[in-house]
Amino acid sequence: MLADTMGRPLRDLRISVIDRCNFRCRYCMPREVFGTDYQYLPRSEILSFEEIDRLVSLLVPLGIEKIRLTGGEPLLRRDFPTLVTMLAKHGVELALTTNGALLAGMAEELVVAGLDRVTVSLDALDEETFQSMSDTETSVAEVLAGIDAAVAAGLSPVKVNAVICRGVNEHAVDDLFEHFRGTDVTVRFIEYMDVGASNKWRAEEVVSGAEILQILAESHEFEPVAESVVGQVAKLWRTKEGDEVGLITSVSEPFCGDCCRARLSSSGELYTCLFAETGFDLK
Repeated sequence: MLADTMGRPLRDLRISVIDRCNFRCRYCMPREVFGTDYQYLPRSEILSFEEIDRLVSLLVPLGIEKIRLTGGEPLLRRDFPTLVTMLAKHGVELALTTNGALLAGMAEELVVAGLDRVTVSLDALDEETFQSMSDTETSVAEVLAGIDAAVAAGLSPVKVNAVICRGVNEHAVDDLFEHFRGTDVTVRFIEYMDVGASNKWRAEEVVSGAEILQILAESHEFEPVAESVVGQVAKLWRTKEGDEVGLITSVSEPFCGDCCRARLSSSGELYTCLFAETGFDLK
């Protein structure tokens, strides 16, 4: 198995299939940076499906056990289910991270193509907060329809990721947990963090995992769930009724020590850290 100089194995590979997105989330692709004048990669520079498939065929024998398809927004990539079909043949777990806006119309096709799991980003249930954080005119109902379609298509357990930013959407913590409680959807709360040095991140905007758990504990009792996989990103907590919630504490409790993830950019560079400024040009 491929390992880095710290002895950490490379098991999970995140593949960015496109650098464009239909949202302008304040913590990821803020409009003041990714505006109308932003120069995206020309189509000729983005890895073709065949190039992605070739790289995966070389990396899987080195120990890759899971592939997660990301973007930008991966569902914007033309003929995306075709790529899923190609990668599903490698026999490793195949997952997708999406903002959910286009998921309702594609969920069944993605399952047929061979997708195993899906994670949907949703930072609030009320329209005002959701549209403010994602800087989009897409409605919450459209994202919820995508989540419902994913569950119906058999992609369960569907995961919902919510980034919590102080003074913006702390109220969404209880709202999201209660909305999905008792369903085949697990909500995971993520500490607001710097992504690509583009969001003017400030430490005082971080709502820690401990604070998030304290908000939830006002209404429910939680017990910690033992880590099932080394390098697991989310710390899981469970109510006595069996409802789980995840906390991704990237800032307050970094999990770099047992990280097993690498990222392949849409232009073919391999990064071993989300915060890395340079990668290795595999293309």
